[in-house]
Order: sequence, then C-alpha cells, then structure tokens
Amino acid sequence: MPTYSYRCTECGNAFDIVQAFTDDSLTACPSCGGKLRKLYSAVGVTFNGSGFYRTDSRAGSGSSDGSASSSGTSGVSSASSPAPASSASD
Repeated sequence: MPTYSYRCTECGNAFDIVQAFTDDSLTACPSCGGKLRKLYSAVGVTFNGSGFYRTDSRAGSGSSDGSASSSGTSGVSSASSPAPASSASD
C-alpha cells in the first residue's frame, strides 16, 4: 500500500499515512480539524547495473540466460561458433 503525505492549510501540521488506493483522501486535520491538502513529490528512480535497455527491453534475447546478455554480443557469436564446428565433425 502506498504512503501519502498531507499538510494542513490552517495549522501547517504535516504527516504521512499509509492508505490503499481505494481509500478516500483525508479531508480534516487530526490536530485542529482544518482542511488537508495532499502533497506530491518527485519519485527518485535509479537504474543500476550494466544497462536497462540491453538486459530488459531488447526483443530476442532470452531472459533465462543472464550471463550471455551481460557479456554483450561476444556471448552470441561464441554460441553460434560451436554449432558449425560440431556439424563439421559429425
């Protein structure tokens, strides 16, 4: 459940409360009974790792093979090299 921040327009009391998406917004300040305003703030998002696009969004790469996608295209070329070599020795 998300945490919402409220501030009273009359007394300035600010607080956070955990509410479900379906719950109604609070309207009365618990301290003075004044009108509450919901506060909105920027959400900090950090993408860590070798690359968001290369590992998560590209079509065609298998999600179960994390080592090949982290090594880049060298994993793809080495995976295709043994196939002709094994068929030549058959």
